[in-house]
Amino acid sequence: MKSDTYDLSGRVALVTGGAGLLGIQHSSALIESGATVYVADINDEAVQKACTELGDKAKPLHLDVTDADDVVCALELILDENEGIHILVNNAAIDPKADANSVIESSRLENFPLEQWCYQIEVGLTGAFLCSKVFGVWMADNGGGTILNIASDLSVFAPDQRLYHIAGLPEARQPVKPVTYPVIKTALIGLTRYLATYWANKNIRVNALSPGGVFTNQSDEFVSRLTSLIPLGRMARPNEYRAAVQFLCSDASGYMTGQNIVIDGGRSVL
Repeated sequence: MKSDTYDLSGRVALVTGGAGLLGIQHSSALIESGATVYVADINDEAVQKACTELGDKAKPLHLDVTDADDVVCALELILDENEGIHILVNNAAIDPKADANSVIESSRLENFPLEQWCYQIEVGLTGAFLCSKVFGVWMADNGGGTILNIASDLSVFAPDQRLYHIAGLPEARQPVKPVTYPVIKTALIGLTRYLATYWANKNIRVNALSPGGVFTNQSDEFVSRLTSLIPLGRMARPNEYRAAVQFLCSDASGYMTGQNIVIDGGRSVL
């Protein structure tokens, strides 16, 4: 049984990218601890479906994190329905895949389109900045709160491009994890540290969570390659980050700020 420090009853949270694989898990974890959660996503159909699965304490919210006006409107809507906002989880991101089904040539650095660089940074980094700015300023003026940035194990080490190698393809056509994802996730750690010290005197704690790879029925070959790099010998299950989210968003982590919590089965210690 969790201690009372994990109890989020009476608190209101916003999870961006809330209809995605881990966004649903983050939302569910906060609801389990007692919070009311606004599940925010640009995909209205997906967010409605997610909220139906999550129950009455999940509130659907259309949100384009790249649109500053949309973020302000989201805050206004939440404040119309509640006394305040206490938790922000910056989870929205584009996760470009590196596999045989992707456009292989354009994943490589020498061919990576500038428009994709700008778009993915806008969603994954600028979106976190905008949401932190709008919701964080309100928190700073109203007693404080908690911000959790969802980064990645690729915030602490580079992609191992050997994971994506396809036998028989020339080097120039081999798929790779695109440059944007590790750059954005690393930058989120910098944003976390900056905000943690910037608002330290305003009772706002800011931390990051860096998950490792989640098993979602990837190919046997890919799973075998990746698990050979992980001391625990397997990929994560989607629900294995829930307790960390509950810890980082609750008073249980009341003396922690500016930290990046890496949960990757031990891969980053090798």
